[in-house]
Amino acid sequence: MSLLEKIINYVPKNSQEEGDKEQMLQFMREHPDCLERTNLTGHVTTSIWTVNPERTKTLMVYHNIYDSWSWIGGHADGEEGLHNVALRELTEETGVRNARLVSEDIFSLETLGVNGHVKKGVWIPSHVHFNITYLAEADENEVLCSQEDENSAVRWWNFEEALKVSTEPWMVEHVYKKLIEWSK
Repeated sequence: MSLLEKIINYVPKNSQEEGDKEQMLQFMREHPDCLERTNLTGHVTTSIWTVNPERTKTLMVYHNIYDSWSWIGGHADGEEGLHNVALRELTEETGVRNARLVSEDIFSLETLGVNGHVKKGVWIPSHVHFNITYLAEADENEVLCSQEDENSAVRWWNFEEALKVSTEPWMVEHVYKKLIEWSK
């Protein structure tokens, strides 16, 4: 099944997802290059909400660009198998090698505004991330290591702490709270 078909078949769990799903589908239909970050208006990205098997903690990275503790994720860069991209990003950004996807189905979706910023010395203009999130479980005793060009720390947080350490109020209120609720 294509990524577009997976999104079409995804049943939104709240009004945020209903609106974001429609916006995402419209964008993808109008932009054949939606999987490429060279589309400066927006592009498809993926995230992975990683929890311990007891579903009491989540794994977060201290994201250098956003200067905040955040979830893990990255750009599709042309790859339609976003669950594979998400798992690869998890390994690259945290060192976790033995995580397992709870399902290859979409866990949540979000349309996220990204402010302009400098990455590797290049100005990246403001744009939109049409984000697909997957749920994974991992052993919190695995050795962690950060990916220095992306993040400066990796750590497990209990759910309550995770909401406090992020300095992005919009992400806490509209993304992290729903992911915590849905992953229990």
